[in-house]
Amino acid sequence: MALDGMFLHCLKEEIIATAINSKIDKIYQPSREEIILNMRSKSNGTLKLLMSARANSARVHFTQNSPENPATPPMFCMLLRKHLTGAILTGVRQHELDRVLFFDFDAVNEIGDKVKLCLCIEIMAQHSNVILIDFQGKIIDSLKRVDFSKSSIRQVLPALEYKLPPEQNKLNLLTTDIKKVVKRILEHSEKPLSTAILSSVMGVSPIVCREISYLSCGDDLKVSLLNDDCITLLENNLSELAKTLLGNHRPIILYDENNKPFDFSFFDISQYNPLVFKEEVESFSALLDVFYFKKDKIERISKRSQDLRKNLTTILERTSRKLDLQKAELEQCKDRENLRVFAELITAHQYSLKKGLPYYDLPNYYDNNNLLRVPADPALSPVQNSQKYYKEYKKTYTAEKMLKDLIENGKEEIVYLESVLDSLTRAESETELVEIKKELIEGGYVRLRKQDKVKKSTPLPPICFYSSDGFKILVGRNNIQNDKLSLKSSAKNDIWLHTKDFPGAHVIIVAGQKEVSDIAINEAAIIAAMYSTACSSSKVPVDFTQVKNLKKPNGAKPGKVIYHVYNTIYVTPDSEIVDKLKANN
Repeated sequence: MALDGMFLHCLKEEIIATAINSKIDKIYQPSREEIILNMRSKSNGTLKLLMSARANSARVHFTQNSPENPATPPMFCMLLRKHLTGAILTGVRQHELDRVLFFDFDAVNEIGDKVKLCLCIEIMAQHSNVILIDFQGKIIDSLKRVDFSKSSIRQVLPALEYKLPPEQNKLNLLTTDIKKVVKRILEHSEKPLSTAILSSVMGVSPIVCREISYLSCGDDLKVSLLNDDCITLLENNLSELAKTLLGNHRPIILYDENNKPFDFSFFDISQYNPLVFKEEVESFSALLDVFYFKKDKIERISKRSQDLRKNLTTILERTSRKLDLQKAELEQCKDRENLRVFAELITAHQYSLKKGLPYYDLPNYYDNNNLLRVPADPALSPVQNSQKYYKEYKKTYTAEKMLKDLIENGKEEIVYLESVLDSLTRAESETELVEIKKELIEGGYVRLRKQDKVKKSTPLPPICFYSSDGFKILVGRNNIQNDKLSLKSSAKNDIWLHTKDFPGAHVIIVAGQKEVSDIAINEAAIIAAMYSTACSSSKVPVDFTQVKNLKKPNGAKPGKVIYHVYNTIYVTPDSEIVDKLKANN
C-alpha cells in the first residue's frame, strides 16, 4: 500500500517521541532518491532517519538497514551536509493529514550565526520529493527539481518560495464534525462506498477505505444502496478511526499465504480474514523497514548496475553476432574439396582446353570418368583457372582452420560473459558491483574513463551456508572469487559443485576430516542450481567432484575450470530450502 496521511500522522508522533532534540551527525545519499540522516539522541543513542522519494516506496522512518553509499556524494547530499551537519531537530510538523512532513532544525550557518531551517518530505508517488527550506520559507534546493517543463502548477526550484501541494478539497477527520464527513460521503451516490470515502476524507488509503466499508455494510456497496443501519455504522466507524489516530494506533503488517508482506496499517484489518497472517510489530519504523527493505535493496542494486548491465549485454550481443558470421563462413568452407577437384581436372586436361570458354566439361576420374562441368573465367587461360582454384582451395583450408579456433574462442567468451551477467544479476551490494566491474576492466571489456572512480573496497567473503547435517557450504559471488574459492582456498578432498551447461556460481562443501554426506551434496546442489541461470527451471543437472580433480587451462578466463572425473545429480531449485540453509549460518 502507499503510505497515507493517517499512517504518516502515527509515524510523526513516533519520530517526535524518539528524535526531538537529536543532533545530526552525518548525512548520506545512498541513491538518487534517498537521504539518510545519522542523528545522535541523548536518550536513544544513534538514530538513522531514512527519507525516500522513490515513486513506488516513498516514505520516512528510522532504519536499521544502512544501504551502501556511492564513492562520490551527490551534490544535494553535499548541500545538506553544509547546512544541516550539527543541526538540532526541534520539531516535526504535518500539514493537516496530508502526506507532507516538515522537520524543523536549529542550525548554524557559515559565519556562525544561528538559523532555522526546515527539511520537508512530500510523499506523493512519482512526485515525491525532499526539499530544504530556509527560515524565510524559500527553497534552498531539493532532491528533485521541478521546472515549468515538468509542472505548470507548482515549481520546486532554488530561491522560489515554498508552496504546499494543491489542496484536494477533502475533510480532515480530526478537525471536522463526523456528521459533516458522512454527509460529504453520501453526496457521491453513484460511487462504491470505499471510493466515496477516498474522495471525501483526507489522508486515507484504499485499504483503510475498504476496511471502513467492510465494517459498515459487509461489502463495498454503492452509496445510494446504503440503509440507515449502514449509515449509522459508517458514522461510528469513522469516529473510531479518529480515536485510533489520537492514540490507539498499532503498527500491523499483513502477510500472504507465502509469508510475504503485502500490506500494512495503523489499526487492525479484518477484511482479508482468514486469508492473511497479521503481525503487530514494535514500531511504525520497524514495520516500514521490514516491508520495504528487500524490495528497495533489489531496486537500488538494479539501478546501480544498469549501465554495467547495458554494456555487458551489448558486448554479449556483438560477440554472438560475430560468432554467427564465423559459423556461416565455416559452412561455406565445406565445399573446398570441390575447388581442389576442379583444379586437378583442369590441370590434367589443360593441353586439350582453350582460353575463352565459360566452362569446361571434363571426365571426373573421381566419379568413374563421368563428365563434370567446371565453371571457368573466359578471360583466363586453363592454367590460370587451375591456379585460381588451387589458390581458393588453399585459402578456404587456412580459413577453416582459423575459423574453428575463432569459433571455439567465441563460444568460450559467450559462456564467460553469460557467467558475468549471472553474477551481476545476483549481486546484492555495491561492493559486489565494484568487484564485477574490476573484473571486466581487467579483461578489457570495460574502459575506465578518467572521470570514473572505482570505489576501493575489501572483497566480500563467499556466501556461507550450512547443510542440515552440519557441513559448511561456500558459494562464490563472482568469477574472480570462484577461481580463488575452487583453486586456492579449498582443500583437495572438498567437494566442488556447478550446474552442468548453465552459467552459475562455484559451490564448495568443506569436508574437513569427514566424508561428505549425500544429504549435504543434495542440498549444496540445490544451492548451486539457485545461484545459476537455471534457478527457475526444474530437474537441473549439477556436476560434483573433489577439488583435486579441477584444473585451470592456461590462459582461461576467470571462473573457467575443467574436470573429467565427476558425477551428476538432478535437483529442483527451491528458494525456501536455500533460505533455511542460509539461516543455519
